[in-house]
Amino acid sequence: MKLKPLKTEQQYDEMMAWVDEQFDRKPLPDSPEGETLQIALLLIKVYEDEHYPIPAPDPIDAIRLKMEEQGIRNKDFVGRLGSKSYISAVLNRRRPLTLEMAKFFHKELGIPAGVLLG
Repeated sequence: MKLKPLKTEQQYDEMMAWVDEQFDRKPLPDSPEGETLQIALLLIKVYEDEHYPIPAPDPIDAIRLKMEEQGIRNKDFVGRLGSKSYISAVLNRRRPLTLEMAKFFHKELGIPAGVLLG
């Protein structure tokens, strides 16, 4: 397989088929075949990033998901972010997410700042 930037869907499909064959052979990562496979995967990633972008998650949805995963309820933030009704209004999109709240959720829930500020 000659490695070059992927420009068409056909080239992408061919590269994907070739990569699938290589995975079946299980090359060692540091071998010439393994390094070629790694380069092919990078070319595929570049093509996919350009042609199949994944939209950034909604900040409120990310907060709600993290709260659910960690068993946290709105009332757990009362006094630290504001009243129960204020927190509820933000999480129900009736009030905007402030920069201070974004910082808080980043620190407390581990949500990337880019998601909260996006």
